[in-house]
Amino acid sequence: MSDPISLREAEKKAFTSLHNDGLWDIMIGSILLIIALAPGLSDRLGDFWSSFIFLPVWGVLYLVILWVRKSVVAPRLGSAQFSQRRNARLHKLTILLILVNIVALVLGSLVLVLGWTSGWLVPALFSLILVGGFSLAAYWVDMNRLYVYGLLAGMAPLAGEWLYRQELAGHHGYPLTFGITSGVIILVGIGMFIHMLMHNPLPTPEA
Repeated sequence: MSDPISLREAEKKAFTSLHNDGLWDIMIGSILLIIALAPGLSDRLGDFWSSFIFLPVWGVLYLVILWVRKSVVAPRLGSAQFSQRRNARLHKLTILLILVNIVALVLGSLVLVLGWTSGWLVPALFSLILVGGFSLAAYWVDMNRLYVYGLLAGMAPLAGEWLYRQELAGHHGYPLTFGITSGVIILVGIGMFIHMLMHNPLPTPEA
């Protein structure tokens, strides 16, 4: 009975090792950065609908990350084929990201149509969506730092609303709070990527 558990632990360690290059951290931070930049695009559409403009940017960034992982990371760390269980979790993560975006857009449409521009309901719901989404992602892909990112992202709408009510920030504080949150995550990702490069040089032809 111990062999399957050992294999799962080995696969978990291999997956974690291969994804400690910081690239997905940079991707996550860039997605949150869109929330910080979107409000400045349209005062009428606000914090949600203008994010559609960034969809092509997401696609390009995703392709760039895949290229960097194949051309820069794989020669240093190698590659691995994971089990169907692990691959299924990765597919669930993709679906989860799509659902989170759909829920955010629905919430944004309610704000626009019903005029929910006051109160703490919208920022509280947005915080719950972010914390719940990051927590599920952390559980599915075994990345504990995603729990921390979820807490940071979950605090951003509430902190932004407080700053907005104190007249210290515009657009419900999203440019400031999500800008800081995304900046922290991107810097962590860049640091992890540099650490990976420094400690995993390209193998020599002799090796």
